[in-house]
Amino acid sequence: MSQTKFNVRKVAVLGAGVMGAQIAAHLVNAKVPTILFDLPAKEGDKNGIVLKALEGLKKQKPAPLANKDAVNHIQPANYDDHLHLLKDCDLVIEAIAERMDWKVDLYHKVAPHLGEHTIFATNTSGLSINTLAQGCPDSVRPRFCGVHFFNPPRYMHLVEIIPCLTSDAHILDNLERFLVSSLGKGVVRAKDTPNFVANRIGVFSMLATIANAAKFGIRFDVVDDLTGPRLGRPKSATFRTADVVGLDTFAHVVKTMQDTLPQDPWHGLFQTPEWMQKLIAAGALGAKTKAGIYKKDGKRMLVLDPAKGEYVGAGEKGDDAVKDILKIANPAEKFQKLRESSHPQAQFLWACFRDVFHYISHHLADIANCARDVDFAIRWGFGWSVGPFETWQAAGWQQVAKWLDEDVKAGKALSAAALPAWVLQGDRAGVHFAEGSFDPAGNKLVGRSTLDVYQRQLAPAKVLGEAAAPLGETVFENEGVRAFTTGDEVLVVSFKSKAHAIGPAVIEGLNKAIDIAEDRFKGLVIWQTEEPFSVGADLQSMMPAFMMGDWDAIDATVRRFQETSMRLRYCQVPTVAATQGYVFGGGCEFAMHCDKTVAALESYVGLVEVGVGLLPGGGGCKEFALRAAQEARGDVLAALKDYFMAIATAKVATSGFEAQEIGFFRNGDPVVFNAYELLHVAKQQAIALAEAGYRPPLKVKGFPVAGRSGAASIKGQLVNMLEGNFISKHDFFIAGLIADVMTGGDIEAGTLVNEQWILDLERKAFMTLLKNSKTQDRIANMLTTGKPLRN
Repeated sequence: MSQTKFNVRKVAVLGAGVMGAQIAAHLVNAKVPTILFDLPAKEGDKNGIVLKALEGLKKQKPAPLANKDAVNHIQPANYDDHLHLLKDCDLVIEAIAERMDWKVDLYHKVAPHLGEHTIFATNTSGLSINTLAQGCPDSVRPRFCGVHFFNPPRYMHLVEIIPCLTSDAHILDNLERFLVSSLGKGVVRAKDTPNFVANRIGVFSMLATIANAAKFGIRFDVVDDLTGPRLGRPKSATFRTADVVGLDTFAHVVKTMQDTLPQDPWHGLFQTPEWMQKLIAAGALGAKTKAGIYKKDGKRMLVLDPAKGEYVGAGEKGDDAVKDILKIANPAEKFQKLRESSHPQAQFLWACFRDVFHYISHHLADIANCARDVDFAIRWGFGWSVGPFETWQAAGWQQVAKWLDEDVKAGKALSAAALPAWVLQGDRAGVHFAEGSFDPAGNKLVGRSTLDVYQRQLAPAKVLGEAAAPLGETVFENEGVRAFTTGDEVLVVSFKSKAHAIGPAVIEGLNKAIDIAEDRFKGLVIWQTEEPFSVGADLQSMMPAFMMGDWDAIDATVRRFQETSMRLRYCQVPTVAATQGYVFGGGCEFAMHCDKTVAALESYVGLVEVGVGLLPGGGGCKEFALRAAQEARGDVLAALKDYFMAIATAKVATSGFEAQEIGFFRNGDPVVFNAYELLHVAKQQAIALAEAGYRPPLKVKGFPVAGRSGAASIKGQLVNMLEGNFISKHDFFIAGLIADVMTGGDIEAGTLVNEQWILDLERKAFMTLLKNSKTQDRIANMLTTGKPLRN
């Protein structure tokens, strides 16, 4: 018998602090009506506390809201007047301060008002779920569990679900389905141990790094240079991360470990360093108070020197010799060099890895259900590109275990705890295998979740050691693309170029894929195996022709680009773009010409060519001119102005929804919250179009343009911007050309033109700019520094 479907019609969030307000924001991003509760204000509007929090959401960076209007769907409420509203909520998330007594008081207050099927969850970052459950009436306990979002909730993929002993399994499954598919999260089910999985290990890793930095005398800024992107970790690395999190928050999590883990062999490490206590006492709490471990003095960045107890100039980097070791591609060789080097920075790095490996192997059995959960928790909750167990396995399990054992016995590690017997098993090759990941508590391999929601993830997140065969059966491949099918009559095309830039091989491959799709398939989907969707045209590939002044060759390449965009629009099968990450320039133009776009929520979309002194040359100017004509109610220029500004200012949409508001994508195109579901949804869209008897759109015979008078009107406004020093002379020149192209050139307003007319103007203007020395300087600067040049 099939279970009844779990519909989340409405959610309540209790507590309008930093986390509560942002969880509410992400719920309304996902179109879930949400009630946000807090205490009644002492004076003025009783909902004052919540109203202030909602105002705060509009100003925060990075934006918790995926579009401006979402905030209007959060209903403000207070505990005095509105508890009766809870009965209509399918899920209630408590997110008040981390005080057991306050939480339990609130549970007694709200429990009588909950609906009989309402799931009740606490967003605690470390308190015992079973102890909190004791504070709930018996009737609520089967529906109670922990649900730990990471900050900021919109952007952090991880959510930990922590069952209590009385949690109903069916409730947990329903909650997981909702978190994964509706909110786009990666769920790890954690055991009810202090700080759960990610914070327990992530905070331990930071404490070990701090301890080893002191032991080897490494400056804080050097630590951050060595422990960030060079290790595949976020730019904020270690000490900057503490500043971002807030030193008071960090100290609170450490205190939880100190108070609740007295038996932990590393207990001596669980204390806030004295220098950090002094900063906290002085109110220097990190980013939120504009001073912490780092602080700015005018334009100068300063960093704390704990030995002197004062700030010194920041910006020192790791030693080149050590950075060279970190560049070694083979993990086994890299770890061997780090361990053997006598350089303090290399010894520091080895010690940091060793102590984390020691900790996770010691605690795996009691904190997680298997090693995969540890790696995903750290990847999704702390932004590491590779989890700690994966790192160890990649470097050679046996060898690293032997080094670890030697260091522990020699008293070099942070704890003298012996390694668990399973770690040193003679035949152990690691913890991740095709059949599953190791769980020492049950001495077994645990497979992936069989929950139905994961059937939608055709290319799920994988850990090292799982089967890594490419998805589907290859139908065609060249050096630019791979086209494959999974047997459902949809051809999927993925680009193979760096950052999925579009060069000749990609254009040739995409055209060949369209030929094959027209011949043998129901539809075509452009989907990348990882973000970004595409950073746009591959300028590097134009360089040889550019250096030789072979303008005809470049003109032919741009023409071919335009023809490919038009084929995506007019070929005989439905075309769908599945976007995530950057969708820039030519990538945006390809998506704009597909029949449908399925956008991951975190799609950052823009026609950004002016940044390199160019204009969109793959049909972007044409497409916006056409859309303006189709939307105009008698006044093409009025409809065109916003589109013109989007191109002229290189405006970037910061979510799939915003891309629809600006007009890059169509209203009604699906926005998918879980990027791992993108391919499934895109293929379903292609199949639905095919099943509905798809015919390509008829070519537009003629559409009205704003003409030379429209261009003159736009240029009049540009003159004001130039005279006010808002734009440079070259910006003015580029924007003038964009205006000429989008208004149809030197013709009367209202003249009917076809798409090719604008494409020809677009290509001609593109070539004019490419030959301009100022544009050439901009391109050179972008290719060498990765940053735009204003000239």
